[in-house]
Amino acid sequence: MRLSIFFVLQIILLDINLLYVTNCFANQQQSEFQLLERLKTLSLTELGQIEIYLDDTFNIFDALVQEKKTSIATGTQQFSDFVPAVTSVITNQDIEAMGARTLEEVLHSVPGLQIANNWFNIPIYSIRGISSGYNPEVLVLVNGVRINDSFAGSKALFWSTYPISSIEHVEVIRGPNSALYGADAFSGVINIITKSAQDINGTEVGMRIGSNNTKDGWLLHGSKWHDINIAAMIDFSKTDGHQRIVKADAQTAFDHVFATNASLAPHKYGSELTTYNIRFDIEKQHWRWRADFFKSDEMGAGVGSAQAIDPTKPINFERFTTDLTYHNPTVTENLELEARLSYWHGDFAAAWQLYPPNAFDGAYPIGFLGRPAGSENQSQFSLSATYHGLQNHQIRFGAGYAYYDLYKVSELRNFGLNPFTNEILSPLELFDGTDTAAAYMPEVARNNYFIFVQDTWKLSSQWALTAGIRYDYYSDFGSTTNPRLGLVWQPRSDLVVKLLYGQAFRAPSFQELYNQNNPVSQGNPNLKPEEIETWELALDYRVTDRMHLSLNLFRYEIEERIAVVPLNNSVFGYNNAEAWKGQGMEFEARWKTSHYSSLLFNYSYQDSENAAGETLPNASKQVAFLRADYLLGTKWYIDTQLNWNDGWARAANDPRPKLDGYTTMDLTLRRKDNRTGHVNMAIGVKNIFDVDVRYPSPAPSVDSSIVNIPYDLPGADRTYFLELRYKF
Repeated sequence: MRLSIFFVLQIILLDINLLYVTNCFANQQQSEFQLLERLKTLSLTELGQIEIYLDDTFNIFDALVQEKKTSIATGTQQFSDFVPAVTSVITNQDIEAMGARTLEEVLHSVPGLQIANNWFNIPIYSIRGISSGYNPEVLVLVNGVRINDSFAGSKALFWSTYPISSIEHVEVIRGPNSALYGADAFSGVINIITKSAQDINGTEVGMRIGSNNTKDGWLLHGSKWHDINIAAMIDFSKTDGHQRIVKADAQTAFDHVFATNASLAPHKYGSELTTYNIRFDIEKQHWRWRADFFKSDEMGAGVGSAQAIDPTKPINFERFTTDLTYHNPTVTENLELEARLSYWHGDFAAAWQLYPPNAFDGAYPIGFLGRPAGSENQSQFSLSATYHGLQNHQIRFGAGYAYYDLYKVSELRNFGLNPFTNEILSPLELFDGTDTAAAYMPEVARNNYFIFVQDTWKLSSQWALTAGIRYDYYSDFGSTTNPRLGLVWQPRSDLVVKLLYGQAFRAPSFQELYNQNNPVSQGNPNLKPEEIETWELALDYRVTDRMHLSLNLFRYEIEERIAVVPLNNSVFGYNNAEAWKGQGMEFEARWKTSHYSSLLFNYSYQDSENAAGETLPNASKQVAFLRADYLLGTKWYIDTQLNWNDGWARAANDPRPKLDGYTTMDLTLRRKDNRTGHVNMAIGVKNIFDVDVRYPSPAPSVDSSIVNIPYDLPGADRTYFLELRYKF
């Protein structure tokens, strides 16, 4: 801890008895603790007169209640309390304090956002009870660049997580924002901001080891060469996954029918994963270039893509993204300009064992096998400008173009019909259906043109109105227009009230439009986009400089919801067949309880139902999160977290009772060397009491009453980790 001369002089003026602190400061073994204990006794007024240079260890408490800036709500930097949206910002300090190892562990702290896994081990982000199997309702950005794919509309089809070591902070919008971001900003937007050269400021090496043969390692470097800022990040992660057991699967049900024993259940849930990530960030004046390569290998299949145990670790996925941005805040005195060109490339390949060897009464001796693969390119260009020349107005406008291309579609399988002979394929060999009518999907592409405008009008010293609208045209399903309004009122310096309205859309994915030769669901090229309309009332109240409270009330209606329904002749496919509506509230309290401790608490309630008045399944009505941080001396602090939910309702055709909720507790103890700043180490345990967390497995299909995974999807068991970082 560094002290300035001004600090020492002020301490003498405040209390002559504090002289013993500076006298013993040279004694390393006791000075820091004595100084901290004395600081705990000072009043806020006294502390305000003292110049203290504090590092991250102490700032975790200050940062909890400080106003944070975000650009996710309007495209320009604003304090999050005043933006015309309901937002959360999780800083790098928060991530470190919580001992978060994955993006999913970071997002647990966001009100109204619940994390679960689907049946083949893909994290699902449910915001306000809105989610589905591939999670296309949430738009995920990295530094403002879209990474959702077009194949499933999801955050990349086989999204596993994002390397936590590269994240500077995460911005989250709860609620629609297609007026700014276009497609899939439906229930919310998550923007991951990666570390820049200034954030890293040197070289950091780190490693983490833990339960289930988990190993993580990373290298970060940030420096300045002449007038160029250069950052490079490398991350590696490998885990055998948690050890929870799946007791029965879809093949178990067939075994009952055929009196066989082919099922591999009971079996460990497939959550294995190996990832590699390399990232570069180079900045010079108004220009910035970023590139990111991510690869996941040997990814476990959860309970299997057909809900039958698949132990083969069948999934491989690669993603490369790059963007070049020009940002000039002073093109003229009143004009700010930004242009961005980005490119996204993804390759996926899956070697599914849909059903095990000897499935279907021995008809498939080597198993029911599928080998789908494909590649996707996304090329995007956008140009936006912000004009400040009109009194009390800030006008932002822009336009852009995006091209989405699914190609190199291939498939090997040993089931179905041979398109050339119309005979059943041999179960003993794989048929190559690539570039034939037997392929699971044709190679397709879409064009997207868009234009938007947004005006932030300062009506008075207390009132501001933000109004925006965006028009999108898609070559495969037509056009859509989405407005937003945000009225912000600040009647007092410590109180902000927001009335918000927004519309958004979710674009039909390629598989929803063009699936073919799929026994579960056929594509429908006549689909329309899903639409949502949301009203919100939000209040932010700074009770004191130590306590911040927020409350948000919301109501939404969804039309043209895409679902799998009977089409004709026992064929099932996608159609705009449902309507949903929901309402609820989100409450959050942030309290710096003392100079050395803090609390964060949030509680969310949502009540959503379909057009028949049935409660929507797979979403908890009530969720709560509690985080407590406490400083131990000058080098140690401890973080404790509680996650609670009250369980999940079932679909109307699901015969099982409501799935019970859970309460889990996490604990992280961290040591940071405040004097040198070089060493940072932590030890932690997740799910301390080894609670048997379960996520809802899919309900029976529309033509069946059989539950394929009757005992639901297991979550992680108790895990330990040890982390070490060293900064040069």
